[in-house]
Amino acid sequence: MTTRVVRLVTGLLGLALLGTGVSLLLEVRDLTGVVVWLGGAVLLHDALIAPSVLLIGMFAVRGAARGTLRGGLLVAGTLTVVALPPLLRPGPRGNPSVLPLDYSRNWLLTLLIVAAVSAVLVLARTVRRRQGPRRRGAGDTSLTNS
Repeated sequence: MTTRVVRLVTGLLGLALLGTGVSLLLEVRDLTGVVVWLGGAVLLHDALIAPSVLLIGMFAVRGAARGTLRGGLLVAGTLTVVALPPLLRPGPRGNPSVLPLDYSRNWLLTLLIVAAVSAVLVLARTVRRRQGPRRRGAGDTSLTNS
């Protein structure tokens, strides 16, 4: 699959998810809480997460791993912002149906998955870089970025 096809499929999936979110938002009667939560999430991201990620990426890692580290930290920070409401307010203990999942455990598992994927990407880039440039010959069937 070429890069163009991957981008197209990813964009279409993003639009489908956006449409799902908008349809769910249309069912909300009072949008005040949603607006406050979204505004707080944007403010938290722009004031805390993004600058922290850039600083950590600038000073902690050099080379090809820098972008992967920044991407993983951005995903982890965004997941944390989304998970904050159930993490900070776990709901009434007498009614298990209000928040029926173990949000702390699931948040930590998701962060571990993000860290593992980031580590695999850094390892793959390191291995690819050590192998050196590949020669393109008549029998090369590798995909090109087009």
